[in-house]
Amino acid sequence: MHVGHTDQSIQFISHDLASWVHGLTFEQLSPSAIERAKLFWLDSLACAAEGSQTEDAAILLEHHRDMGGVNDSGACALLFTSLRANPVDATFLNSHMVRAMDFNDIYWKADPCHPSDLICGPLALCEQAGLGGRELILATVILYELQCRFAEIGRPGLREYGWHHATLSGFASALGAGRVLALSPEQLVNAIGISASRTGTLGAVTAGTLTMMKNTVDPWAARMGVESALLARRGFTGPAHIIDGKEGLFHVMGHATVAGERASFDAAGLTRNLPRGPKDAYRIEECSMKSVPVEALMHSPISALSEILHQQRVRPKEVRELRVEVIARAADILGDPAKYRPTTRETADHSLPYALAVLIADGELGPAQFDPRRVNDPSLRPLMDAVRVIANEEFESRFPAAQPSRVTLTTHDGTTLSAHVEHPKGHPQNPMTPQDVRRKFHTLASPVLGQSTCDRVAELVEQLESLNDVRALTSLLRRGQPDAATDGSTTNMIRDTATKNHAFA
Repeated sequence: MHVGHTDQSIQFISHDLASWVHGLTFEQLSPSAIERAKLFWLDSLACAAEGSQTEDAAILLEHHRDMGGVNDSGACALLFTSLRANPVDATFLNSHMVRAMDFNDIYWKADPCHPSDLICGPLALCEQAGLGGRELILATVILYELQCRFAEIGRPGLREYGWHHATLSGFASALGAGRVLALSPEQLVNAIGISASRTGTLGAVTAGTLTMMKNTVDPWAARMGVESALLARRGFTGPAHIIDGKEGLFHVMGHATVAGERASFDAAGLTRNLPRGPKDAYRIEECSMKSVPVEALMHSPISALSEILHQQRVRPKEVRELRVEVIARAADILGDPAKYRPTTRETADHSLPYALAVLIADGELGPAQFDPRRVNDPSLRPLMDAVRVIANEEFESRFPAAQPSRVTLTTHDGTTLSAHVEHPKGHPQNPMTPQDVRRKFHTLASPVLGQSTCDRVAELVEQLESLNDVRALTSLLRRGQPDAATDGSTTNMIRDTATKNHAFA
């Protein structure tokens, strides 16, 4: 670590990361990493389909239309619309759709992160350049690797001293975008410096009452990464010491204290054993998916309550108390006073009292349960008031390898029902299957695209590495396109699987 140095002749961590990104090829990816990338793409498109229908997505789209960034002739499709945009605006708007419902992936170590918040950047750049599925998969795996590593290295995580994980997204997003653009190592270093200079994000966006900004800060980091990579390609420069030099990430955050101890970072963890071959382990294999559209640490208690309700039907008026034991940070995020009276979707999907109450009342927990009318339904308040969120110190030592939670439901007649969960559905130890992901995609995307188009999209994603041009995929994801539009052209855009693409060799 070179805290205090800015000399460009020094080898900073950004140089090491840029060298790895520049050198990695599709052929070096493991078969498992490739398959996971495709699954995460199908999962992300499912989330984007539902996210495209939200009020905040509509506001952002209208704003960009008024500003002139959205039209009918841009290089990149705006997913689930009939409109197009430049790659920077497309990255932002599409990334927001993925993020809007808080239904996409999660990796939580020292800090949380959602790597799929960033992958629409490479999609936009691939579409603009007419690149194919191999290029998109490679950039996706790179983004997952780096975003997850940045989430691991805090001692403790950034969130513990008031910063949001989008602060870290600006480092990874530029590198994923830069790989698609085939930037040189020097240009990649500049791209990191440009992007991360602008992506520091205060934790207020996920504290207390949550607003539309909760789902917007990471997409903004994705946008910044693409724009920074494009600027770096033109010769624009940024600080190489943005991570481990003077007034870089480690230096600035090192001034913070948590419980009387100075914050620090495992600097070597960013580059330790970076994967370089098909037999290596890639972080994308360790990332979780979401089976319900809520904050990540809610999944274990929701799974535990679901087990209870599967064993015995419980009516809302029978519940006297619902005791929920979770790790301390989950209690802090999900059980503070604002979470007992959520008024917005963003607060509701970070509220344990609300999610557990509506699961008991409705028997399910999907996008419909986060409609503003349901969120503000006063009939749910007695159930929310019965929830007691408790920080269990015993659970702390098992996190993040496990996500322990215990739920105990007590009825008015004294009956006690309890369930304990270590790994919720979607965790790598309890993964969603390809069939689960395809079902999620059809459930969320069919109302927007129609069943037959969804079938074709799923088929293309499942053979993404054989796709010669990602525009075969994005053309299907545009609303209002006739089903027959790709009947002939799609076939021509599928590679002979025996043909190698050497764009990244």
